[in-house]
Amino acid sequence: MRPTYAVIAGVIGLGGAVTAYAGLVERNRFTLRRFDVPVLQPGSAPLRVLHISDLHMTAGQRRKQDWVRRLDDLDPDLVITTGDNLAGHDAVPPTLSALAPLLERPGAFVLGSNDYWAPRPKNPLKYFWPDHKRIHGTKLSWQPLRDAMTAAGWLDLTNTRGLTRADGRQIAFAGVDDPHLRYDRYAEVVGAADPAADLRIGLTHSPEPRVVNRFAADGYDLVLAGHTHGGQLRVPFYGALVTNCGIDRRRARWLHRWAPDTWLHVSAGLGTSPYAPVRFACPPEATLLTLVER
Repeated sequence: MRPTYAVIAGVIGLGGAVTAYAGLVERNRFTLRRFDVPVLQPGSAPLRVLHISDLHMTAGQRRKQDWVRRLDDLDPDLVITTGDNLAGHDAVPPTLSALAPLLERPGAFVLGSNDYWAPRPKNPLKYFWPDHKRIHGTKLSWQPLRDAMTAAGWLDLTNTRGLTRADGRQIAFAGVDDPHLRYDRYAEVVGAADPAADLRIGLTHSPEPRVVNRFAADGYDLVLAGHTHGGQLRVPFYGALVTNCGIDRRRARWLHRWAPDTWLHVSAGLGTSPYAPVRFACPPEATLLTLVER
C-alpha cells in the first residue's frame, strides 16, 4: 500500500520540526550536570571540580560566552578543560573572555583536534564508518590560548605530568595530546601515579579505551575526557548513534566506573561544529563533579 501524500507531507513536516528544534533550540539549551564521584580518602572534605569540554567557540556566540562566564558562580575548587575550545580563526579572544573568571582558579587542560585545525564541511555519514579518513581545515593559531591559560597558572598537560593544589589538597595529573589524531604519547607519562597525592587525575580529549586503560593501570582515580559530544544526536531510549572514537555508545557521556578504582567522566560538551549546528536529546553541557570519599 502506497503512502498517501498527507503521510509523506506529515513525515517531511515532522523532520523539519525536529531539525528546527535541534538547530535553534536544543543546541542553545546550555545545561549544568552534577555528579558525585567517590574517589577521595575516607574523612576527606568534598572537592568541587568543574569540567568543561568542546566549546567549539566562535566570536559571535555571545550567549554561550556569557553562560560559561557565569559558571564561576558555582565556586569550583578546580577547573578542567579537555579540548576543542576553538571553532574559527577569531575564536581565541572570545574563548579567553568566557573563561576569564575561571582562570583565576586552579586549573588544568589538554587540547583537542579542533584547537589545532579549523572546522570544514564534512559528510556526516562518515562517522558511521569506523576507519574513516580524518579531514582537517586550515591550521589555527592555538598558541595564544595555551599561553594565556598557562600564564594564569593552569597546567598544560600535553603529554606530561604535573602537580597543583586545590582547596588545600595536592593533586597529581597526567595528560596526553589528542588520541583522535594519534598525537598522544603515553610513554612520556607512563608509570604509577603519585601515591603521596590526595588525588590522581588523568586528562585526554578523546576517551580512547587504549588510553583510559593505561591511566587505570597506572592508578589514576579519575579520568576526564570530551570529544564525543555525547553522540550529539541521540535517539530516545536508544542513546548515541556514534561516538566518533573507540569508546562504546553506553559510555558516550557522563560518569562511569571504568575499573575497580578508576572512574571516567566524558563531557557531552558545550558546542558543535559550525557546519553541524544541531543537537537532539543531548543538550550542550558542562559538569560540576563533587568528589567525595570512597
